[in-house]
Amino acid sequence: MSNSRKNVRTPLKVRLRIDHPVHGELMVTTRDISECGVYVLMDQAQNMLSMGEQVQGQVQGLPMEAPILTLEVVRVEALGVGLRFVQTEE
Repeated sequence: MSNSRKNVRTPLKVRLRIDHPVHGELMVTTRDISECGVYVLMDQAQNMLSMGEQVQGQVQGLPMEAPILTLEVVRVEALGVGLRFVQTEE
C-alpha cells in the first residue's frame, strides 16, 4: 500500500491548547505536523470533536506566545484527530 499524501508529515510532539465552543479548553499533544495541518492525540476524540467542526488552537510551552490558529476537524479516530489549518483573512 503506497502513501499518496500530498504533504509530508513530520513527527512533532508539543502541547497544544484547543479552545472548543462546548467543551472549553482542551490540552492535547501533537503526533505530527504537515504544511496543511496537524494530528493530535486525544482520548475519546470521537466523543469530543466532529468532522467539519472548527476550533482554535495554540501551541504551548514556547518562550514567546504562539499565534492562535483556526483549525478544522478533517479526521476523527479513536486515538486522535486530524486538524487542517484554516486560512483566515487578515
